[in-house]
Amino acid sequence: MERVPALDEPLKKSLGPATAKVMAEALDLHTVGDLLHHYPRRYAERGELTTLSDLPLDEHVTVVAQVADARVLTFNGSKGRGQRLEVTITDGSGRLQLVFFGKGVHKPHKDLLPGTRAMFAGKVSLFNRRLQLAHPSYELLRGDREEAVDVWAGALIPIYPATTKLESWKIAKAVDAVLPSVTDAVDPLPDALREGRGLAELPDALRMIHRPRTKADIAAARDRLKWDEAFVLQVALARRRHADTQLPAVPRKPAPGGILDAFDAKLPFTLTDGQQKVSKEIFDDLATDHPMHRLLQGEVGSGKTMVALRAMLAVVDSGGQAAMLAPTEVLAQQHHRSVTEMMGELAEGGMLGGADRATKVVLLTGSMGAAARRQALLDLVTGEAGIVIGTHALIEDKVKFHDLGLVVVDEQHRFGVEQRDALRGKGKQPPHLLVMTATPIPRTVAMTVFGDLETSVLDQLPAGRSPIASHVVPAADKPHFLARAWERVREEVENGHQAYVVCPRIGDEEDQKKAGSKAKSAEDEAEKRPPLAVLDVAEKLRAGPLAGLRIAVLHGRMHPDDKDDVMRRFAAGDLDVLVATTVIEVGVNVPNATAMVITDADRFGVSQLHQLRGRVGRGSAPGLCLLVTEMPEASPARQRLGAVASTLDGFELSRIDLEQRREGDVLGQAQSGVRSSLRVLTVIDDEEVIAAAREEATALVLADPDLTADPGLRTALDALLDKDREEYLEKG
Repeated sequence: MERVPALDEPLKKSLGPATAKVMAEALDLHTVGDLLHHYPRRYAERGELTTLSDLPLDEHVTVVAQVADARVLTFNGSKGRGQRLEVTITDGSGRLQLVFFGKGVHKPHKDLLPGTRAMFAGKVSLFNRRLQLAHPSYELLRGDREEAVDVWAGALIPIYPATTKLESWKIAKAVDAVLPSVTDAVDPLPDALREGRGLAELPDALRMIHRPRTKADIAAARDRLKWDEAFVLQVALARRRHADTQLPAVPRKPAPGGILDAFDAKLPFTLTDGQQKVSKEIFDDLATDHPMHRLLQGEVGSGKTMVALRAMLAVVDSGGQAAMLAPTEVLAQQHHRSVTEMMGELAEGGMLGGADRATKVVLLTGSMGAAARRQALLDLVTGEAGIVIGTHALIEDKVKFHDLGLVVVDEQHRFGVEQRDALRGKGKQPPHLLVMTATPIPRTVAMTVFGDLETSVLDQLPAGRSPIASHVVPAADKPHFLARAWERVREEVENGHQAYVVCPRIGDEEDQKKAGSKAKSAEDEAEKRPPLAVLDVAEKLRAGPLAGLRIAVLHGRMHPDDKDDVMRRFAAGDLDVLVATTVIEVGVNVPNATAMVITDADRFGVSQLHQLRGRVGRGSAPGLCLLVTEMPEASPARQRLGAVASTLDGFELSRIDLEQRREGDVLGQAQSGVRSSLRVLTVIDDEEVIAAAREEATALVLADPDLTADPGLRTALDALLDKDREEYLEKG
């Protein structure tokens, strides 16, 4: 019988069924490899207490500290039931209270004498405005047993990500039980790469990360394990890229004197250098006989739609069709409107007044009437329509194309992989794919998450775009600032402009129950009340600071015709103020709108705020964005808003956003919601490792696409690409 590789050994064999069951349920760890890749979150030095300012409320923590004092308090008579043990622990710089109740006080009362050193684990809660651990588990660190002296004599105590059912020291004991088996671990890194980069061998790296003697051990282990993560992921992506180059596609070259030339000739402005450069990259890809896979990212308003439209026209010129997929009906209608306006008579193929080289541009959404829908489907299957713009309605089975040559996906992060895959499956051969996003992605993230896509960046704004001034309005600290914000909106309207007011919620849902009972602080107060709602805010503005102005609301639960009607009226200048949810976040283009007030701005992410802000300053008049918040000055939320107000550079903001969020969010989105495979690699800080790993991976896959010479790497790849991820990468 074939031997199971050391790291694939099921945990129940090494640790026994009871422990293995808890490991699987609590931490999703099933094999020896899973456990050995569950690295310590940090290392406590003897007697260290996690600094109290860092103790996160409602999270499970492990601390190492000394008992300062312990006292038993009695209440409800003294029959044992009404006892509470309060223990204060300290590391000399901070103090934390532990409490034990009822029958649970006897053992800790005997164990936790002043001067005793121990590890404590529990959930941080708040009582009487003080942080505490109620009924924590603990492990004494005194040397009354020989082995305890050995285990804790080292300076560095590994603290593992733990849960209530499985404390850090129990995980440490389980690791001790399986650590000897790492000697047989198969190494995923090719020897030449490992030696060339001076990296530790895998068994040594695993021993050093779990049982370091010095801080240098931890650093060496992390350097090595980062490479494993970066390299295996990059090999997976390199194999995807390689497989794509083997697929056939129809080359799409624009015919001279065709619709693209006619369109370029009537443009009232010159394309920016950036647009010309990116268009060339796209046209070069379209001309090849394997499918283009390109990510086009650009700042809000950098002219991505123009670049995408020219690519679609090039495909129409070559006899094919192009489909643009938008995430919402509002955005699909907006794109359809702006594309037909930009093309003019070139979008009137087959109609009176249409140009000779014209084509038809059709819209397809879920809420269209039956007759319009039937006509659109007919235009697609006959090839009469060269361009179709729509929502996920495009993906339905009954939608057939004459010859689909290009799929443009707008706001990629809003679409599931299955949806993109279904649309790509509608071509006779795989169509070319252009993915657009206005949320700028730092280069490393793009390389880690979209490593199978070639990337084009538009970072130049077209001429005539105006600067946007952004300010934080601290409504709770300085109410007169909020009053001034509404005055500014009035001033913009008096000067002939329009404004948006954005709210996090619609307001026709049942009012959210206030969390908890009494808020403890100003920050809690701001957190606890339900987010401001469009319907309430619109009513208050009509009756108060913006009385007399023409105000309308826009949100996702309105009937599509009503939404379209409101957008048309706003675009035509028949409304002064639009109070909306984030449905206006992408693609909405009203050059006369110069001011935006975002209420409860702290409830939005950094990238979302940047997107929203991009809706103003789209014409010749300067834009103004006011970020209203009730959060106190020192809070992280206020710092985040300060960062948004201080820069208009989307790449810089997305970096800040990533540094503040956990990495898993980044990969979680890209890896189809599967648990992030990154444990030590951080995409923002490890830029150089990711770039180097990509180079090494590309060279390796080019030389040996099936990895025949690297069985260890193949095994690691199988582990990374469990069935869900494999399918995800397959579909891309």
